[in-house]
Amino acid sequence: MEQFCEKVFHLKENHTTMRTEIIAGITTFMTMAYILIVNPSILSATGMDKGALLTVTAIASALGTFFMAAFANYPFALGPGMGLNAYFAYTVCLQMGNTWEMALSAVLVEGIIFIILSLTSIREAIFNAIPMTLKQAISVGIGLFIAFIGLLNARIIVANPATKVSLYSFTKSVADGTFHSVGITVLIALAGILLSAFLIIKNVRGNILFGILGTWILGMICEATGLYVPNPELGTFSVFPNLSGGLASFAPINPAPLFLQLDFSHVLSLNFFAVIFAFLFVDTFDTLGTLIGVAAKSDMLDEEGHLPRIKGALMADACATCTGALLGTSTVTTFVESASGVSEGGRTGLTAITVSVLFLLSLFFSPFFMAIPSFATAPALVIVGFLMFSSVTKIDMGDLSEAIPAYIAIIAMPFAYSISEGISFGVITYVILNLLTDHKDKISGLMYVLAILFVLKYVLL
Repeated sequence: MEQFCEKVFHLKENHTTMRTEIIAGITTFMTMAYILIVNPSILSATGMDKGALLTVTAIASALGTFFMAAFANYPFALGPGMGLNAYFAYTVCLQMGNTWEMALSAVLVEGIIFIILSLTSIREAIFNAIPMTLKQAISVGIGLFIAFIGLLNARIIVANPATKVSLYSFTKSVADGTFHSVGITVLIALAGILLSAFLIIKNVRGNILFGILGTWILGMICEATGLYVPNPELGTFSVFPNLSGGLASFAPINPAPLFLQLDFSHVLSLNFFAVIFAFLFVDTFDTLGTLIGVAAKSDMLDEEGHLPRIKGALMADACATCTGALLGTSTVTTFVESASGVSEGGRTGLTAITVSVLFLLSLFFSPFFMAIPSFATAPALVIVGFLMFSSVTKIDMGDLSEAIPAYIAIIAMPFAYSISEGISFGVITYVILNLLTDHKDKISGLMYVLAILFVLKYVLL
C-alpha cells in the first residue's frame, strides 16, 4: 500500500508520509464535518428535503474532494460552500422568489462556465496576477475569518444590538437559567482552545484532531454528569450518538427527491443571468482566496508566487460544482478548513482521498458524525486561524504601498464576513495607491481589469 501511495501521490517528494497524510485528512474532515448538518439546515428552508440533503452533501463533498486529489494531487477538501448556500436559499429562492430547481440550474450553468474558464487559463491568470504581498495578506485574513467563525460557533462571541458583538455573559446565563445548556458549552470550547494550544506547543502529532476529540470527550463527561443539559430550543444537542433506530440508524437516506431536479424555464431571463453572475463572482474569488491562503501558509507557492498544478485544482472545483448541482446542492467549492489538515502536515492528494472516504463513510455512520458538537470543532478553527495568521510576518511593512492594501484585505475578510470581499478591497486599494504613488510598474494589466470589475460590481449590484 505504501509503495502504491508513493507512486501515485509522490509522498517523499512532498516531504510527507502516509501516516501524516491520513491524520491530516481525518483532521480536515473533523473540522468541516459540520457541513453535513449546516448545509441541510440552510437549504431545507427552500423546501428541499432535509434528509436527502444530508446524503447529497456527503456525496458531493466526497466526489469534489476526490476530483481535487485526482486532478491536482493537493490536500484540499471541497464541499457545499458556506455563504453560497445561504445566498442560494435566502436570497435567490426566498427573497427573489425563485424555485430551488431554478437555482440549481443556475449553479450548473455556473459550473459549466467555470470549466470553460479553467480550460482557457483565465482563472489561473487571475491567481498569478495577484501580488505576493496580497497573497500573504489573504492567508492572514482567512486566518482571522475562520477564527471568528470558530468563536461564533462556540458562542464565545455573540451578537449584541448595542455593540454589534460582545463576549458571552456567564453571569446572564446563570441568571436566566441557561448556563447548563449553553454557558457550559462555552466553557468547554474555551478549554478546547487551551487544550489545542497546549498540544501544538508540545508539538504533538495530530494535535488539532486530538484537540477536537478531547473537547468532544469533555462534552460527553459533562453531559453524563449533568453539568451539560442539551436543549434543542436553545440550539444545543446531545453529544452522544443517537442509535435509537438500531441498524436502521446507519442506513443512508435516499437522495432521489433532489437528484437531477433542474428547471431551465427561466434560462433567458435577466434574473437568471444575475443569479449566475453572483454565483460566479463569489465562487471564483472564495476559491482563489482559499487556494492562495492555504497554499501560502504551507509553502506550496513557487518563487514567483504561483501555485503549481493550479489548473487541475481549479478544474476540480469547477467539476465539483457541476456534480453538486446535478446531485441537488448549492455551489461546491474548496473549503478553507483544508488549512487544518495542511497544518497537520498534509501535502498531497492522499489527504484529500482520506477526506473523501470519510465523507462516504459518513453516509453509514451519520449518528456519530452528527454528534460532534460545534463547541468541539470551534477550537480547531480558532487555532488554525492563529497558524494562518503567522503569515503576517512575511508582509513587508516597510513598503506602505504594499502593506496598506494588505492590511485592508486582512481586516475586510472578518469584518465583511467574506473572503471574496477581502480580495476585492485589497485589489482595488492596491491598484489605486500604487497608481497615486507612481508605482505603476508593479501593477499588472490583469490587476487593472480586476480592480475595474470589482468597482463595477459594487456600483451595479
